[in-house]
Order: sequence, then structure tokens, then C-alpha cells
Amino acid sequence: MLSFDWDEAKASSNERKHGVSFHEACSVFYDESALQFFDETHSKAEVRYLMLGISSLFRLLIVVYCERDQGQTIRIISARRASDRESRHYVKAL
Repeated sequence: MLSFDWDEAKASSNERKHGVSFHEACSVFYDESALQFFDETHSKAEVRYLMLGISSLFRLLIVVYCERDQGQTIRIISARRASDRESRHYVKAL
């Protein structure tokens, strides 16, 4: 079973800015059609990934995260609604 964590201040800021809670973002990891990408641009200090998938509120989200504890813990860094371009990429992959 996956475990999730995040910085509470960052979670509050993210929800105000993007309208997406980190609790909702966690649900993207249970989308069997979700797409995962390595975030090469932002992986200098730590290895980061992007997850593109449908949330429990049926919204297509892009979630930035890193793995901790040998992949047992997912640390959510940010989450937002997918752009039109990202949405097309998700649909095309189905």
C-alpha cells in the first residue's frame, strides 16, 4: 500500500493557487490509465516525476512528486489541472 506525505504549507498554497488539494492528487495514483514521466528539468536536487491521470473527483490532473523510503512513500510536490495539450496526450494514450 502506498503512503503519501507533503509539506502542509505547500499543500495550502497549492490549493489556493490551483484549486487542487493534495488529498485529491493522491487519488491519481490509483488511475490504471495514468501516465508517468521523468521530470528531467526539475530533477537536479532530487529525482522527480510527473503523473497525469484522473482523480477521484473525475478531473484530469498533473501531479509532481518524488519517491521516498525506497518507493514506499510518495511525496507530493504540486498538483494542478492538466492543460489542453496534456489532456490530448492522455486521451491519445488510451
